[in-house]
Amino acid sequence: MEEKETKNKFWKGVLVGVLVTAFSGLAVVGVATGIWTVGRRASESQSTQTAETSGTQLDMNKITPKLQYMEALIDKYFLFDENMTEEEQAKNGTAEDWIYRGYMSSLNDPYSVYYDKDEYTSLNEETSGTYCGIGVQVSQNVYTGIITAVNVFKNSPAQEAGMLPGDILYKVEDIEATGEDLSLLVSDHIRGEEGTKVHLTVYRQSTDEYVEMDVERRMVENPTVEYELLDNHAGYISLSSFEEVSSEQFKSAVDDLASKGMDKLIIDLRNNGGGVVQAAKDIADYLLPDGKTIVSFKGKGIDDSVYTSDDGHEVDVPIILLVNGESASASEVLTGALKDNAWATIVGEKTFGKGIAQGIFNLPDGSGLKLTTAYYYTPSGECIHKLGIEPDVTVALDEDLKSKIEIPKDEDNQLQTALEVFDEGVDAVNEKISAENGETATADDDFEAKVKENLEIEKEAGAAQ
Repeated sequence: MEEKETKNKFWKGVLVGVLVTAFSGLAVVGVATGIWTVGRRASESQSTQTAETSGTQLDMNKITPKLQYMEALIDKYFLFDENMTEEEQAKNGTAEDWIYRGYMSSLNDPYSVYYDKDEYTSLNEETSGTYCGIGVQVSQNVYTGIITAVNVFKNSPAQEAGMLPGDILYKVEDIEATGEDLSLLVSDHIRGEEGTKVHLTVYRQSTDEYVEMDVERRMVENPTVEYELLDNHAGYISLSSFEEVSSEQFKSAVDDLASKGMDKLIIDLRNNGGGVVQAAKDIADYLLPDGKTIVSFKGKGIDDSVYTSDDGHEVDVPIILLVNGESASASEVLTGALKDNAWATIVGEKTFGKGIAQGIFNLPDGSGLKLTTAYYYTPSGECIHKLGIEPDVTVALDEDLKSKIEIPKDEDNQLQTALEVFDEGVDAVNEKISAENGETATADDDFEAKVKENLEIEKEAGAAQ
């Protein structure tokens, strides 16, 4: 009962106030790390006595004596440190680590993070297309810390245990997931030894309930590229994330579809939160003719850079990109490159709006930093950070489809809209959508008018009494 009351208190204080905008600040990290690495280099300023942040310099001559005085008081008076076991101390981190974390927190950037030695080692472990996990792609709102399942793989342990897209991760074992570093939560607690189980508690918005499940860890294939040729000779390629192997898999998919008679192409980036930006650049290069700007980066401490297409290859068929509010980062690099070069039509919903890049830096003691280092700009010179990319044709996914693990293509209204755009054109489809929305608005207006009329009748009846 106490646990239930604690849950209710937490979600009343957080979820009720946040769920309406829970995905507006989403930073999809996914199953893999999903950050842009500009190079692992030792910090050049590690040995200096001052560091600059937001125009303010740290005076180490002032800070060090104060920390020493605080340490003396803690050693003499603080009660609870003597009761901590070595295991608890290792789990909670050292005082020094928390000082470094506090410093990073002062930057007021949710993407910039300090990793202790163990965390940094875990973060940099090699990943491949196969891992011992549960088969779910998760994302985190960087402003609220809420973690959501955006994709549950078919025939995966997560699907077998009953997890659904849209489930909010409340607990992993006894760890409250909200606010935890997503990459480390996945690598250190969700993944594990094959055959073992992880106990998860999720909050399901559709039924307003908490669901507990034990999910077995197994070797799970994470297919980042899936494709097929639809009946009307439209090639369909789904990109769930951008990994190092994704660009080659994508090229193979395009070539195979072309050999089977593809004369138009749909690239599905919905729920794709990004990953390796180089993969997105390579795919854009493969699709675009030579000499087209793909993306540019402008930052601090790194050289400005502009990337253009130059591989001697292009895909000259009508192309449509499907996107939604969880298409972020590398997905937006590809979307911006094709949209601004008039090489594709964008259908779906406005993208997330993550127009910044992070670099990973190792420190001499084996720990590390993830720092925001650059803005990126689409070919037209737009920075889409916190703005997103507006589609050419805006259409939301039908509500009853959002919790489905697999949506039949003939029921997928966004995909069907994309096919209509091929046949009828952008203007005709937009006019049709506007007309449908107008009918809906008229129905809503009629309903509201009836409600007001009933209220007036009740008011008059009350006055008569």
